[in-house]
Amino acid sequence: MEKRDFNRSIFKVFISYFRAHRKLFILDMLCAFAVAAIDVAFPLVSRYAMYELLPGKLFGAFFTVMAIAAAAFVLRAGLNYIITYWGHTFGIRVEADIREDLYRHFQELDFDFFDRNRTGKLMNRLTGDLFEITELAHHGPEDLLISSVTIIGALAVMFTVEWRLALAVLAIIPVFVLVVVLCKNSMMSSSARVKQKMADINADIESTLSGMKTSKAFDNQEVDYRRFDRSNEIYKGSKTGYYKAMGRFNASMEFFICFLQVSVIAVGGLLIMQERMNYIDLITFMLYITSFITPVRKLATFAEVFTNGLAGLKRFVEIMRVEPSIKEEPHAAVLEDVKGHLVMDNVVFSYNNNAEVLHGISLDIKPGECVAVVGHSGGGKSTLCQLIPRFYDVEEGSISIDGHDIRTVTKSSLRNAVGIVQQDVFLFADTVYENIRYGRPDASFEEVQEAAKEAEIYDDIMNMPDGFDTYVGERGTLLSGGQKQRISIARIFLKNPPILILDEATSALDSVTEANIQKAFGRLSQGRTTIIIAHRLATVKNADRIVVIDDGRIQEQGTHSELIRKGGMYAQLYHTQMLAGQD
Repeated sequence: MEKRDFNRSIFKVFISYFRAHRKLFILDMLCAFAVAAIDVAFPLVSRYAMYELLPGKLFGAFFTVMAIAAAAFVLRAGLNYIITYWGHTFGIRVEADIREDLYRHFQELDFDFFDRNRTGKLMNRLTGDLFEITELAHHGPEDLLISSVTIIGALAVMFTVEWRLALAVLAIIPVFVLVVVLCKNSMMSSSARVKQKMADINADIESTLSGMKTSKAFDNQEVDYRRFDRSNEIYKGSKTGYYKAMGRFNASMEFFICFLQVSVIAVGGLLIMQERMNYIDLITFMLYITSFITPVRKLATFAEVFTNGLAGLKRFVEIMRVEPSIKEEPHAAVLEDVKGHLVMDNVVFSYNNNAEVLHGISLDIKPGECVAVVGHSGGGKSTLCQLIPRFYDVEEGSISIDGHDIRTVTKSSLRNAVGIVQQDVFLFADTVYENIRYGRPDASFEEVQEAAKEAEIYDDIMNMPDGFDTYVGERGTLLSGGQKQRISIARIFLKNPPILILDEATSALDSVTEANIQKAFGRLSQGRTTIIIAHRLATVKNADRIVVIDDGRIQEQGTHSELIRKGGMYAQLYHTQMLAGQD
């Protein structure tokens, strides 16, 4: 992927995407120039035929010239085919490159970016905005070239035919240019507002479709519809302003074209009356005025495409200029041969510089040790574990693995060393096989099978309609909670990381399913440094050490029996769960 500097001007960023496809761009421009040249030449050829061939009764030559003109228009049709097909192909390739850069950039951004931005809005950046940029890449230069060559060429010929009439035409054009500039600014601001509202409505639709089952469970379809309808009405309102600006522009264009025709006939008629011009030259002028109509309409289209495309381009560059909050050092080391010695030294952290979530956490976890982290909800347990793979960065203190500060190693090697199983399992809308293989994309089928057996999901898979090729549905909705969880465990078996984090991985499961999955966890954690975040304390009694975190601080730590004898917070939590029958 070509490295681009997105801090340059928007125009330079845009043009940089043409470089890889410059041959298609040059072909498109050459064909556009040839089309414009034919349009400019035809009235001149017609004038020659009427001046020289017809009066001289050179009928053979006249029909030969007309045949050549017809052949030129056949060629023009072929050139228009090339412009349409290869020009759009060029635009699509530019769009694909831009989308690739944008998606890659999304992958580089960190959790805090996605915390702040709705999925539907980001989807709109990848689809709607880029379509407008494609139209600008293809139609923009092409329409501008055809219009410029046709208008300038026609004016040049018209001055050689009758400079007084050509001067009258030229006097009208600056007014047209002024109208274009004024309308363009109005359309651009309206276009930007439309795109913003379109992003909002896409975000609402994405949210509503994702929560459709919840909507039906609460019988709240009407509530969701009203939310959608409100967004839709706002979108329609924003379109109204844009269409008003477009209406003013198109009305001005139509008036300009008609006024130009009337002006040519009026001034030409006056010159004929004064015997300074003949009818043939007036017909030639009218042919050129007719040829003005196409480039003027193209300029109108260009103004619309330009405003829409520029608005999309600005939004694209705006995102590309967002820097990842977690930066990798220029010469970051690769974390290799990881033993799993994890040390947290006086770690302080807060989300978006708000109130601190963790206050001076210090913890030393030996290689192969199993440590359970427990405490009240909201105490900072999950936050602590999200700092280990650098989903967020510590504000003060440090976290190190095998003596290496995690800020000095590559994020890729760090995250390859850490495996995470969460309560909320995300499965892709794909087959069971592909979802397990996601843990290590280069794994063989036999390795995937072995991971499934280790996770105790193999028999379930074999009983599915298509075995490993069974489609799991959107987010795994066609599977049970236990099956989804065991598939996520199979992923981790396949990944085989030296450090394992189990974040409330069984809290949403029934006791029988949880007991079966705990066996898989037992095998999974053997020989690995394991951190277990758990709500059900009965599941962590056998951990090497239990750390109690509350209000962002370590309150106590020790083995299960030590903490029970101590009679502190852990003992209170444990006895409360026992009395409630939650063990």
